[in-house]
Amino acid sequence: MTKPLLNLEKTEQLRSHAAQTEHPRELIVDVLRAIQEENGWVPDEGIELAASILGLSPLQVEEVATFYDKIFRHPVGKKVIHVCDSICCWSRGGEWIVQILREKLGIDLGETTSDGEFTLLPTCCLGACGEAPAMMIGFTLYGNLDAEKIEAILAKERSGGRP
Repeated sequence: MTKPLLNLEKTEQLRSHAAQTEHPRELIVDVLRAIQEENGWVPDEGIELAASILGLSPLQVEEVATFYDKIFRHPVGKKVIHVCDSICCWSRGGEWIVQILREKLGIDLGETTSDGEFTLLPTCCLGACGEAPAMMIGFTLYGNLDAEKIEAILAKERSGGRP
């Protein structure tokens, strides 16, 4: 038997919240994030589950899931590195930052390290223009990046956040 995408308690909690919401469509991202937190990504069955919870069609859920680059529709590493590719970051060395990450991780954009630890993805904007160039790992934003900072960040992330 396969593991459920969400435990029964969380599923019922989300159904109850959706039933009390005038526009359940507003909860699509919340439901998808709950599924992703449990599974690491949102498989097709997760789209169907979200649609069922919210009383929407799978297409309505899929439209939102594919719009947001922080909702993963394919398996990713334990830690996803989003590298900002906005004009602010690019004009302050973003392309160079991507090259450093490629070399340090041994992967290209869109790939995952062989140990399943990191996935490297571009993102259109992290909202950190004043700290460009920037990247995000999980929900942690790192700005004013250079080779030394990237080395320290990767070492910290590899050690589970321990210095």
